[in-house]
Amino acid sequence: MRENIEYWLVVSVARALGALPRPVARLWARGLAFAVYWLFGRLRRVGETNLKLALPGLPPQTRIKILRGVYIHLGWQLVEFCRMARYTPANTRSWLRTEGLEHYQAAQARGKGVLVMTAHLGAWELSSFYHSLMGNPMGMVIRRLDNRKLDAYVNRIRCLHGNYVLSKDDFGRGLLTAMHEGGTVGILMDTNMTPPQGAFVKFFGIEACTATGLAHVARKTGAAVLPGFMLWQEQEKRYVLHFGPEIEIPQTESASDDILKGTQLCNDAIESWIRRYPDQWLWIHRRWKTRPPGQPGLY
Repeated sequence: MRENIEYWLVVSVARALGALPRPVARLWARGLAFAVYWLFGRLRRVGETNLKLALPGLPPQTRIKILRGVYIHLGWQLVEFCRMARYTPANTRSWLRTEGLEHYQAAQARGKGVLVMTAHLGAWELSSFYHSLMGNPMGMVIRRLDNRKLDAYVNRIRCLHGNYVLSKDDFGRGLLTAMHEGGTVGILMDTNMTPPQGAFVKFFGIEACTATGLAHVARKTGAAVLPGFMLWQEQEKRYVLHFGPEIEIPQTESASDDILKGTQLCNDAIESWIRRYPDQWLWIHRRWKTRPPGQPGLY
């Protein structure tokens, strides 16, 4: 019964929000974002702690402005998700575009698969959806929702144009298969991990336990690794799906060193994009929760 109530509540809100004109829905989401910002103090404090850790030189008012921007962009992403089922190449042409597609096309042409390294930055749900909408379906590594009906509902929308999901609980085999078939899979790499699935590499100069699976698969299969982020460009008033140059994962005789170095390169790339768009990253996630042995907690 609880699952059914949750499901119908979410679906009802999603349908109502999706039916509103986009400017009106965004305005509503902005109000919701500020309500969440003030009501959920624990999340806000996590964001403040992360900003102090990662960007210690920022004035307090700048940190507040960035953190409020995070909530606004999350609200806007909610609006996009509720409207995605009606999107077509024609009706998105004026406010969605891709930049750096040549990097993706060159990587795909090699025929060894493409790993799109992404993060909770910008509109990550919209990025893979738009890529498939434009004729480039891909796999997505996701964590299943506890509510099975909601999980199926969300994944149905994600996969309307040929995308498919790989569960984070057991994605290794599917990921290897996709690379051997020359496919494309997107992986969110900015979440806190625990050993042995993660290893400690630097992120904003702080040791962060980071997933090593992407570097391991890339080294094993020769798949190309590309940064990919869907970011709001305020000057253009549109979202732009950016593909960066390929990240070269080392291929030496020392597999463990290669994987660590490759994972560090991925973190460096994510950090560089976050520094460019700090108000679009999910600062309210406890990214540095797992600490190296002997180090105290940061939260």
